[in-house]
Amino acid sequence: MTILVGYLPTPQGEAALDAAIAEAALRDTDLVVVNSPRRGATVDADLVGDDASTALVERASARGVTARVDHALHEDLADTLHSLVQETGADLVVIGLRHRSPVGKLLMGSDAQKILLSAEVPVLAVKAPR
Repeated sequence: MTILVGYLPTPQGEAALDAAIAEAALRDTDLVVVNSPRRGATVDADLVGDDASTALVERASARGVTARVDHALHEDLADTLHSLVQETGADLVVIGLRHRSPVGKLLMGSDAQKILLSAEVPVLAVKAPR
């Protein structure tokens, strides 16, 4: 059993990571932190480096959870998570949600919406505290 968590160094990513670590500890399973830059991006401020990756793994370890960070490139995040679910045998995906207006959702679309609609395993969607 494995839990996948989509992570960016944002309040939403931090909330998702906290929830994923808690779920992994509760289920006594391992955790894969997916920090996935969009394919073709030359510089991505959301890509965590080696030091930050080590800190994320240590953060999980402090709660008794074995974790690793995966930097899979993606064109479509929902497809990438689907592939990683298949590859790892994950039984839960955790994602963070941004607070957006209904008009923003209509005009911009949403990776979260694609993930929720296409996932073959349960998805835990969390919001960052305001």
